[in-house]
Amino acid sequence: GLRARAGWPRRYRPFAEGFCVELQGRSHLSSGLVLRWFQGHLQRCLGAVRYRLQERCRISLSACPGRPPTLHILPCSDYVCCHISMAVRLIPAIPLGDALYLTALPPEGAQGPEALWGLNASRQEQRLLSWLKEQAPASSCHLKCLQILKGLRDLRGQGLEEPFCSQWGRVLSSYVLKTALFSLLLQGPLEAWDERFLVERLEDLVLYLRDCLRKQVLMHLFLGNASLPEAVALPRFLKEAAPVNLLAAFDGPTLDLVAFQLINTWIQAPHVIRMYSSPRYLRPLPTP
Repeated sequence: GLRARAGWPRRYRPFAEGFCVELQGRSHLSSGLVLRWFQGHLQRCLGAVRYRLQERCRISLSACPGRPPTLHILPCSDYVCCHISMAVRLIPAIPLGDALYLTALPPEGAQGPEALWGLNASRQEQRLLSWLKEQAPASSCHLKCLQILKGLRDLRGQGLEEPFCSQWGRVLSSYVLKTALFSLLLQGPLEAWDERFLVERLEDLVLYLRDCLRKQVLMHLFLGNASLPEAVALPRFLKEAAPVNLLAAFDGPTLDLVAFQLINTWIQAPHVIRMYSSPRYLRPLPTP
């Protein structure tokens, strides 16, 4: 949602000089170049530590197109009592201050915008969640609604064919679902999110998201939004930033198809849960 341009703080300028691209006559820091440089360093670091750790765990690195590199750690069974594996996404980030970071976005294609960076505002999200927890009923169901909707999205994705399966996951990303939930919550009243209204609020969330998809508009919660509660304490440059539409990168037919499939998934939710949560439909995890 932010474009990183020349004019960086002094401590970043030596680094940025070798990773800039020219767009519309201006120099921009390329997230694609930074990500490729980062992946190369990860491979060299992994080669340096793998031998030292081979008695404790097996370590591997996977990189899929359009996704950040993932570090897989598999402990050796004779070294730990619990044979639990871990998968950690590794994303290069540039601190902006106020617990805000620019994160390098993996390009979705050869023509992807090389200068497009993501904005990580986890601290601000936590402040908003804390404020909602104080204002909403003690038995509020808003987080359960988000968990259920994510589960339905993932289950529905098990039965979709490519390329729509990938489009489905990108349009209904976890960040989009979370943004839709926050936007709906802030419309109030929060008393209506009591747990006894779980089904009604979940349906409201699905319908709200469907309307956003049909209108092709879902605005970023923090960029250019001056109406957030004061408890969130946004930096001034975020409030004054240009608003960003999270759905702007997708074409109308794709969003219409996702909206149709979303409503169909909600109507057939019991069938989707029974069918695609069975073991034969679950996709195996990628081998490290």
